[in-house]
Amino acid sequence: MQYNTLGKTDLKVSRLCLGCMTFGEPDRGKHAWTLPEESSRPIIKRALEGGINFFDTANSYSDGSSEEIVGRALRDFARRDEVVVATKVYHQVGDLAEGLSRAQILRSIDDSLQRLGMEYVDLLQIHRWDYTTPIEETLEALNDVVKAGKARYIGASSMHARQFAQALALQDQHGWARFVTMQDYYNLIYREEERDMLPLCYKEGVAIIPWSPLARGRLTRPWGETTARVVSDEFGKTLYSETDQNDAQIAERLAGVAEEVNASRAQVALAWLLSKPGIAAPIIGTSREEQLEELLGAVDLTLKPEQIAELETPYKQHPVVGFK
Repeated sequence: MQYNTLGKTDLKVSRLCLGCMTFGEPDRGKHAWTLPEESSRPIIKRALEGGINFFDTANSYSDGSSEEIVGRALRDFARRDEVVVATKVYHQVGDLAEGLSRAQILRSIDDSLQRLGMEYVDLLQIHRWDYTTPIEETLEALNDVVKAGKARYIGASSMHARQFAQALALQDQHGWARFVTMQDYYNLIYREEERDMLPLCYKEGVAIIPWSPLARGRLTRPWGETTARVVSDEFGKTLYSETDQNDAQIAERLAGVAEEVNASRAQVALAWLLSKPGIAAPIIGTSREEQLEELLGAVDLTLKPEQIAELETPYKQHPVVGFK
């Protein structure tokens, strides 16, 4: 495993971050495909053994059970100072309504820490932009969470670049804790972030930790092949079209490059992301240990410039999706 510094922080993180939405009791939350605790723990343990020290969950994943499962596993398999733990706030959890008001943020971090069994998280992220709460209220509350020692740093997730720029400017103006990461939607078949968000992050020194780097599995298998998750994943259907010929062409080229370098499609798709400046750690999801083993191999794969060009050339502009 390789490691780097997470933006302008003192956190050393693995080049791959383990996304923990897969871990959660199937009878809690919206996703029947999540793994119960007994199936989740071996994957978390193997991730640690493979050098992954960065784990990303959210208060809303499986109605909080993801945080519970991840927290127990990390306490059993690692020392707290050996891992970097990130969670999120925004979506509804139990009787906690959706949003980023001061009351919601302060209650959410306390609930998350209780579920994780930790005194602090390394990174607290806002899961989306809240159009109903003044951004100043949100940013001041996040600053107070950092001052209270409940989160070491704060980050943001998918939003318009103009919104992120506004938030960063307000944080600088008031001397509030600054966003150090952007968790955005970015992969070979969705590159709209390259237009505005990524240049802003480069300029501001914000680390990028992309979600859905494998297009919810679509970049790991022949285009159009379905799985139980694809069939039931309503949010995923808003992100991708199985009939998009441009996406299919990129997937075909991905398969060709993978064959050329004797690697899997998933490894090549991740290696492409890791070749980009500012990408700290793509957030990978996996439901089987053998999948995790495959993804770990992406860190050691270096693509040639002509192979990167082969993957990138067919791309055409897409509608902006993934957030309001």
